[in-house]
Amino acid sequence: MKKIFFSSFILSVLFSACNSSSESKSGEKISAEQIAEESKKANQFFDRVFDAKIDRDPMQQSVYGIKKDYGKWQDISEASIQKEVEITKANLDSLHKNFKVESLDEQTKISYRLFEKACEDAIENYKWHLFDYPMNQMGGLHTDVPTFLINVHAIENVSDAEAYVSRLNGMSNLFEQLIENLKLRESKNIIPPKFVFPYVLNDCKNMTSGQPFDKSNNANPLLEDFMKKVNALKDCKGEEKQSLIVKATEALKTSVKPAYDKLAAYWTELEKKSTTEDGIWKVQDGNAYYDFALKQTTTTSLTADEIHEIGLKEVARIHDEMRVIMKKVNFKSDNLQEFFDFMREDKQFYYANDEAGKEAYRVKAVKIIDDMKKELGKLFLTKPKADIVVKPVEAFREKSAGGAFYEDPAIDGSRPGRYYINLYNMADQAIYQMEALAYHEGIPGHHMQIAIAQELKGIPKFRMHGGNTAYIEGWALYSELVPKEIGFYQDPYSDFGRLAMELFRAARLVVDTGIHRKKWSREKALAYFKENTPNPEGDNKKEIERYIVWPSQATGYKIGMIKIIELRENAKKKLGDKFDIREFHDVILTSGPVPMDILEEMVESWVAKK
Repeated sequence: MKKIFFSSFILSVLFSACNSSSESKSGEKISAEQIAEESKKANQFFDRVFDAKIDRDPMQQSVYGIKKDYGKWQDISEASIQKEVEITKANLDSLHKNFKVESLDEQTKISYRLFEKACEDAIENYKWHLFDYPMNQMGGLHTDVPTFLINVHAIENVSDAEAYVSRLNGMSNLFEQLIENLKLRESKNIIPPKFVFPYVLNDCKNMTSGQPFDKSNNANPLLEDFMKKVNALKDCKGEEKQSLIVKATEALKTSVKPAYDKLAAYWTELEKKSTTEDGIWKVQDGNAYYDFALKQTTTTSLTADEIHEIGLKEVARIHDEMRVIMKKVNFKSDNLQEFFDFMREDKQFYYANDEAGKEAYRVKAVKIIDDMKKELGKLFLTKPKADIVVKPVEAFREKSAGGAFYEDPAIDGSRPGRYYINLYNMADQAIYQMEALAYHEGIPGHHMQIAIAQELKGIPKFRMHGGNTAYIEGWALYSELVPKEIGFYQDPYSDFGRLAMELFRAARLVVDTGIHRKKWSREKALAYFKENTPNPEGDNKKEIERYIVWPSQATGYKIGMIKIIELRENAKKKLGDKFDIREFHDVILTSGPVPMDILEEMVESWVAKK
């Protein structure tokens, strides 16, 4: 793949002030040389802050391919969280004391605003940092730790293997901190709804089964992973490999299992205090927290009621587009509900729920992404160097995990991006949605956006690795639509799948606000999905449970997509024949994730320059 670059028109827009003088608030002239020097100092400051934060986080170090603290876990204690807030306050103070916005070039002005906002948000978020559920069916350290060790902790030598064992032994302290965090929430009556508890207990049980914990024929996932990695070492003798495996086995018995057992015991007791009330409104100050969460997720000032109404209108619009496809495929009636039932139930739309069916799905998903790769030149000037692979969700977490998700590539190129597909129940993975789902999670969706951001030159590191839901998920949802505009979705059922996925995101606006602001029950939310979307019941159930434990997050998709389309259509209207979709996508992607208001400014600047 070609090297990442800033195309010339982007440079002209974003760095237009670099070669001209500016003026301070006092009226003093600032030379181009001074602007360049101040901008350089500011960017060095941004990177120092970023590097220092990574230096305090061993898990993020591993994600980025850094092996400084390879045998350690992140400190998740309340004291550490408080310390991070104080560091953030100090960083914000340093920004204001040492740098003047008018002394910076245009790109660094954007960085200044983004850094300032990130600090302010982190400080404000501390007030609400206990208003989440650190363990739920979507994830938490009980599944994140084994997933991390299996997928992130590479073993390339004996030292790496020793670090893996060290992390196994460190799980006792890590889970102790987790339990303390849960107890803090318990003291404020911030307890997950009752349905969450069996999922988590099942995941914990999965991680304490298999050898060396029992006499079954299967190895525990962590032991299996460790043995596979150690046995693959070339510069390590058999005796040394066996010694490492013995150490890992002992760590599993003396640290890992006791840690999970203690966590499960606490979780079992906590379940007695749980209720069937689902919305965050049930918590004291829950309504204020939800308002804050919506603001953070959408990066807009839209209220819960406004978002709810947008959702209702979008659902109605997409229903009308679906009726067009019903006629195209000559469906037997004009009743949309009957068509939804047909799409849910007809076996032609689902692979068999066996190993052959699961592999067939994976192979087809790979082909969809490979076919899209060949056409990227029609849509993009900048393309990622990092590759992407398609992987089924691991067995130990597939029962509780979401339907599909993406994990970032390593910035050093040692690990590709990963599109995970949950194949636990093939009845939840409709064939007609495969195309849109692959575009969303892979190319041109999450992988395209995240890999490009990680590979950018000329912006500080925090912009390469940060982000907000409206931008990241808005882009991914927009990416489901874009392939249609260059000839994909030739199968009308597949195009229906695209609409079904967009419909799902529109319905999310209704259901998320319904649950957390209008006090909808799970049953009412399920009924709304069944009536208004074609998605399988199991899929709907998982989605609603996700919204319950993750207030507001689901609203970012559609709000972000709506904004990106609005910006594109406005640019088309103003530029006419001068509009180039590839240049527009460069504006969106080559400055890293930004809030919607700043994205709008960037697009307007590009339009004015054109």
